[in-house]
Amino acid sequence: MASQAVTLRPGRLEDVETIHAALLKLAIHIGARQDIKSTADDLRRYGFGENPTFSTLIAEVDREFAGLCLHFPIFSTWMGRPGVYVQDLYVENRFRGRRIGEKLLRRVARECRAAGGVYLRLSIHTDNEIAKAFYGRLGIGCSSHEQVQKIVGDAFFVFADSTEKK
Repeated sequence: MASQAVTLRPGRLEDVETIHAALLKLAIHIGARQDIKSTADDLRRYGFGENPTFSTLIAEVDREFAGLCLHFPIFSTWMGRPGVYVQDLYVENRFRGRRIGEKLLRRVARECRAAGGVYLRLSIHTDNEIAKAFYGRLGIGCSSHEQVQKIVGDAFFVFADSTEKK
């Protein structure tokens, strides 16, 4: 089989079902299918609605979906500069080994840099050794001075809706 070129393009509204399917496959891959609560409608609303909160970059091989990078802008008050947060990076199994994930990340980094950004941040599932090795090969290392904290679901709603404790 001849080596087909990889093309990258911004995600479009008509890609929503494919994007959501890829996110489900990613969750299954890391053993977290039960944690996916989003729907294609959520992606339509928050990624392609009036005020998009994220962007996607789609990789294709011969017009066939090969992968995606879902990302959004962030800002470092310590550096005083913008950056980009990669929420999800996914490559279809049959296209792995073709540096598609790297191409997606480098393109997102270039776009961030062109907008004045100076860093890329992401997090990975703690048990995903393949991802750790992949990012390590690209020079994207684990931060030794930060730990991700979060509050979700009912606990988040209670926190958001409650008043400050005295």
